[in-house]
Amino acid sequence: MQLPVEKIEEQIVEKYNFLENLEAWLLNQGVNETFAQFFKVTISVGVIVILAIIADFVAKRIFLASMARIAKRTETEWDDILVEKKFFHRLAHFAPAIVFYLTIGVALYDYSPKVTVFLQALTKIYMVIAALLVVNSFLDTVNEIYQGLPYAKSRPIKGYLQVIKIILYTFGAIVIIGIIINKNPSSILVGLGASTAILMLVFKDTITGLVASIQLSANDMLKIGDWIEMPSRNLDGTVKDISLTTVKVQNFDNTITTIPPFALINESFKNWRGMEESDGRRIKRSVYIDVKTIKFCTPEMLQKYKRIPSITEYIESLIPSGIDYTDQAMMLSAGMPTNLSIFRFYIETYLKTNPMINQNATLIVRLLQSLEYGIPLEIYCFTEDKRFVQFEKIQSDVLDHIMAALPIFELKVFQRMSSDDIRAIAQGN
Repeated sequence: MQLPVEKIEEQIVEKYNFLENLEAWLLNQGVNETFAQFFKVTISVGVIVILAIIADFVAKRIFLASMARIAKRTETEWDDILVEKKFFHRLAHFAPAIVFYLTIGVALYDYSPKVTVFLQALTKIYMVIAALLVVNSFLDTVNEIYQGLPYAKSRPIKGYLQVIKIILYTFGAIVIIGIIINKNPSSILVGLGASTAILMLVFKDTITGLVASIQLSANDMLKIGDWIEMPSRNLDGTVKDISLTTVKVQNFDNTITTIPPFALINESFKNWRGMEESDGRRIKRSVYIDVKTIKFCTPEMLQKYKRIPSITEYIESLIPSGIDYTDQAMMLSAGMPTNLSIFRFYIETYLKTNPMINQNATLIVRLLQSLEYGIPLEIYCFTEDKRFVQFEKIQSDVLDHIMAALPIFELKVFQRMSSDDIRAIAQGN
């Protein structure tokens, strides 16, 4: 229960009377008045310093050690994080400060009021800074505990906590200014109301970042761990941190790029999260077939293709009877398959039997509009493994197999002539 003001004043007067009696006793012993007063102040300050040291020892050696032991013994994680973020360590700074603030007036009674006021003001400033550090540690603890929750990546709160910190720091600065100029902080706040436009200009990036962070979070546009691509900013990597003023991205070359959140609102970027959450990662590659190598299959070609187990039944169902294979018109009217059509069926069968290809997703092997480079044979499918390295390996293996299989079906990939080709033609080779 708080003591009445009268009782507090009586206790202070009793301490003052003790010091006055000490000074009077020294004067009766023939000690000089100036020395007696100085001796009284020195003893008082010495006692205060000893009390502050004792309070600091109790707070840091006993209180902190006890909290650390309790945190280790408990199964909860939040108290360990409080210890790690030095919450209790910074809280312990109040003990010597409070002792000094409550006793310094007694030591310097009727000796130097201005020094007393100055020292008490410094102590108040110290306690305000300590309070800000305590709150900062607490907010950091809240953020780290929140990061362990399952929905933390999609709903980060670091930006909001930074806004709270800025507000607290601003209020703390106003309190410190009020202590220095000996004015009520509320009157300073009233004066700052007229400076709102200036404050808006000073904190423009902070306010813009806050609005952008809210938009990114509310629309689920970005979260920690997303792979994003932003060519305008030369950015291609994984989001590592989202704060009030910056989004930190680690590129695939291990460089770090930081961009303001509002850039992700004002400019376009690609988020690969949809691919990572889907059934697979898409392969969409084309091989340009040389048109001059496409032809109807001969009996010899069909017999050779029958030896490929995956398409044996298909080839048998295609072989017509009673056809003159030397008559191209008869082969055309009978619907004789081409080497390219059989090759397409083979590649499609190969993909359907490949365990690394997702069979529940779209799978197409198709021909696109012919170009000056030949006819594009496009592979469109999805891999089971969505990881970057594994995906590239699967995609490369599929393309390697296609390139190696083309000569078996008497097909060639279109390729521009090199200088060696031109030299060989000129030499008649």
